Order: sequence, then C-alpha cells, then structure tokens
Amino acid sequence: MDPALATRFLNYLAVEKGVAANTLDAYRRDLARYLRMVDRPGPDHIRRDDIQDFLSRMADEGISARSAARCLTTVRGFHRFLQLDGLSMIDPTIAIETPRGWKRLPKTLSSDEVESLLNQPDRSTPQGLRDTAMLEVLYATGLRVSELTGLRLRDVNLERAFLLVLGKGSKERVVPFGEVAARSLQGYLSGARSLLLKGAESDALFVSSRRRQITRQMFWVRLRHYVRKAGIQKQVSPHTLRHSFATHLLDNGADLRSVQAMLGHADISTTQIYTQVSRERLRQLHEKYHPRG
Repeated sequence: MDPALATRFLNYLAVEKGVAANTLDAYRRDLARYLRMVDRPGPDHIRRDDIQDFLSRMADEGISARSAARCLTTVRGFHRFLQLDGLSMIDPTIAIETPRGWKRLPKTLSSDEVESLLNQPDRSTPQGLRDTAMLEVLYATGLRVSELTGLRLRDVNLERAFLLVLGKGSKERVVPFGEVAARSLQGYLSGARSLLLKGAESDALFVSSRRRQITRQMFWVRLRHYVRKAGIQKQVSPHTLRHSFATHLLDNGADLRSVQAMLGHADISTTQIYTQVSRERLRQLHEKYHPRG
C-alpha cells in the first residue's frame, strides 16, 4: 500500500483533529507496523481476513492485547478516513472485535502508602518544597505527568483552588484541588520558586535549580527517590498516583462522571476500570476477613 496514504491520515489528525504530538507518534508507529505486516497493493485489496491475520501475527510476536487493541483503533481510524475521503470503497475493519483482556487492573497505592510518599520531601529546602507541591498536586488532581510538568503560573487559581489543564488533543479542563495541595502550592510559590529561578524569569509553574521547567524525566527521578525513601516495594510511576487518585475518590463515594471529567477521559468506559479496582479490593477484604471467605 502507498505510504503516502498513511501520511495523509497523520496530517489530517495533526491539522484538523489537533491530535497531541505523543499520540500522533503512537499512531505513526501503529500504521508502520500495519503497513509492514499487511502487504497489499491498495486499501481496497484488504479484506477482513487480512485484519484478523494481522491481529493473530501480533499475538504470535508477543505483543500485548492492550497494544493490539490500540493498534486496531488506529487501523480503524485509518480505513474510515480513506473511505470518507474517497480514497477507498470499503472498510475491512467492520465487525472486527477488539482484542479482550487488555484492561488490566491498574496498580494503585493504599492511602497509607500515599501518605508516606508525600511526607518524604525535605520541606526545609526549595527543592523539597517544590517536590512536595508536585506530589500533592498530582495526587489531588490525578493529572498526567505531562500535564503536571506543563503547568504555567497562569493555570493556577489558588483563591478558588482549581487548575486549568491542557490535556490530550489540546482539550482544556478545569480540575479542582483541596486544601493540602493549596497549602503546598502556596508554600512553594511564596519563596522556593524564586530561589530556584535565582532572578531568572519563567512562566512555568514548576522549575528546577537550573532555572528551567521541570521535565517529565526529572520528575520521574525525584519520584523514584521518594518511593525508595518511603520503603514502598511496589513499582511506582506518576501514573500510579493518577490511578490512586481515581480509585480513592470512587472508594469514598465520588460519582463516575465527576471522576471522568477530572481525569479528562473522553470515554467513560476508560474510567470504569477503576470501579473494577474497588470491587476487587472488596473481594479481597471479604476473602481475608469473612469466616467462610
């Protein structure tokens, strides 16, 4: 198949749909794999069996069902684009089922583990105050790490306790935060941030001692450091705090739609995975404490 068709699709996503750069890269990788595995002269030569074979070959190569499902979503979008743009007469992905089993329960921290982690930074230093604010905001809002590190000063409203967040697909959403996160932010902004900047100017909310915006990689390093200090044996990433945020909200009675809005999920089915986490925890508690568990 002509690679130029894939290029047209990617340009469409970037220009007309405003797809974020990271998401666009994922689409590009998925399409490259698809075009490599499904070697046909044109889109109208591809049949349903070719798509099924493509999924089977990914499974044979050890590609996870989750990655296969995401790849199929890319391929569906590609063929629908070709059809709507008059570049193809058929959509071979119709009636193809999405690979199941990819919705693994996300790993979370307990409330005690979160508390221990948040207490690790040294609040007597500018870096510690910054790290405290970043961890508190991450757990209080469930932001993606790219959203956290991309925050600007103008995105924070301390008086009303909310953030204006630029999420996937350049979609803005308003996310509230609580008193603890507000105090941590205030403590950081009242002096630590200016000490880190050393007279330089920046519109980034979270900055390093090199007077630059904190990157995702830098935050990962700081998080791993505090996980080790807290003695937490689990593998913890910034997304673990996002998962914990959602799960703890639902455990304490929050409604699914509100959690969906705060997380910035376009589809509520993505948010529903956290209800399974809550049910799994209840099952484990029943087995542990019920006399006939």
